[in-house]
Amino acid sequence: MSVNMSPVGLGTAQLGNLYRETTDEAARATVDAAWDGGIRYFDTAPHYGLGLSERRLGAALSARPRDEYVLSTKVGRLLVPAPELAGQQDEAFAVPADVRREWDFSRDGVLRSVEESLERLGLDRLDVVYVHDPDDHWDQASSEAVPALVELRDQGVVQAVGVGMNQAEMLARFVRETDIDLVMCAGRYTLLEQGALAELMPAALEKGVGVVAAGVFNSGVLASPRPGTDAHYDYAPVPPEVLEKAARIADICELYGVDLPAVALALVRAHPAVVSTVVGARSPEQVTSALARGRTPVPVELWEDLRRDWLIDPMAPFPRTTVPNITL
Repeated sequence: MSVNMSPVGLGTAQLGNLYRETTDEAARATVDAAWDGGIRYFDTAPHYGLGLSERRLGAALSARPRDEYVLSTKVGRLLVPAPELAGQQDEAFAVPADVRREWDFSRDGVLRSVEESLERLGLDRLDVVYVHDPDDHWDQASSEAVPALVELRDQGVVQAVGVGMNQAEMLARFVRETDIDLVMCAGRYTLLEQGALAELMPAALEKGVGVVAAGVFNSGVLASPRPGTDAHYDYAPVPPEVLEKAARIADICELYGVDLPAVALALVRAHPAVVSTVVGARSPEQVTSALARGRTPVPVELWEDLRRDWLIDPMAPFPRTTVPNITL
């Protein structure tokens, strides 16, 4: 792999006003806190706030030395003018719906998307570009989008090519059948579920493809020491059975004096295929908290208890010492 990512990356959907507004000042302060904490990998996408996340991230990093950080964005959704939506708000992001997303995994669409992302970010090259959520577009994504990004990689416009999805099965297929460097696996390798162990992780190790773990808190249910009934799981209200499992894991965490988010980060980082863990934040305080939890030692006995109670897959690697597993 041609990029060197920091162990923790900053996810910037919140900088695109995910669910609620974040000010320009808070967005910049969040990026500054990440930088000051040692984070050098930043992930964004046109999808996040209809380009707002890219613009804010580019502005926040504009004074930083370009060779000292890794930035990734995504292709697959073009932003096209939408005058018919004037005055309306986007559904998931608190931004005006003055443009709309249009699925496009064609070669021309990918090239256009990259060019527009470079303009919004104020950059002349990208470190990583992921094909974003091609769940229903395997044919075009594999035959046009990935090859188009490989062309850009050969030209030096892009350093690494990846695919990012909320599922593991198709990611494993991309690893086996296409010329990619990375995958971003969101929510499918976490403390609550380790489905990626079956196919994706072995394929990634075999092919030398790095795995970037995202959604490690499963949309929020693992983000607090004791999740409540108002928590979210996979961008929806948490089902009772998932909440019950999270509570059982939290009970064991409390017995050993560590909290649920710290253990969630530690498990994901322990897998040898994982090259970075992306955590979203919308404030400096959230960045500081994530980094502190990432440095929290987890007693080895805790993992044995989780295995004994079948709360994690017995095949899931875990840290064999209590040394903090994230060093920046």
